[in-house]
This record gives sequence, C-alpha cells and structure tokens, in this order.
Amino acid sequence: VLLSATALLLLAPMLLLIATWVKLDSPGPVFFRQARVGRLGREFRIYKFRTMRTDAERNGPEITIGADPRITRSGDLLRRYKLDELPQFINVLIGDM
Repeated sequence: VLLSATALLLLAPMLLLIATWVKLDSPGPVFFRQARVGRLGREFRIYKFRTMRTDAERNGPEITIGADPRITRSGDLLRRYKLDELPQFINVLIGDM
C-alpha cells in the first residue's frame, strides 16, 4: 500500500497528462472499468486508462488482436508501453489487488 501511494504521488504529473490526452483524443470517460475476480474470489472493479472507443464492446470481439480499428490514437501508444495499466495502483491502494 505504501509503495502504491508513493507511485501514485510520483507519477501524478504523468497520470494527469495521460488523462488529459485520453480525454482530448476521443469522447468518453478517461478510465475503463471492468469487473474482475480478485483474492478469495472477491469481485472488484479494475481501473485502466481507456484505450478504445466507448462503443468498442458492441462493435467487435472482446479480445483485440493486431491493428484493431476500435483502438484510439492515444490508446495505441498507451498499450504499447503499458501505460494504460498505471491506474491499477489505485486498486492496490484501496486493497483490491
């Protein structure tokens, strides 16, 4: 928890820049939230930066392979460098992960 809090503090400027970029790149929320099963089978909502269009789940398969047209411009870079995963520090901080 302490490492997660420290990471969120140190990464805050970059997280704000990424959030702004996601918001300006395509309409919709900054975060993608999805139900996942955690420790002891407890369900929780995982946080990631949104890398796909908001209607992506209705317009294609759940799994993305290759150059999926539903991925946004910002999403391509965020996925390539795994930056979309950074908000998971929030999940760690609140005890979900």
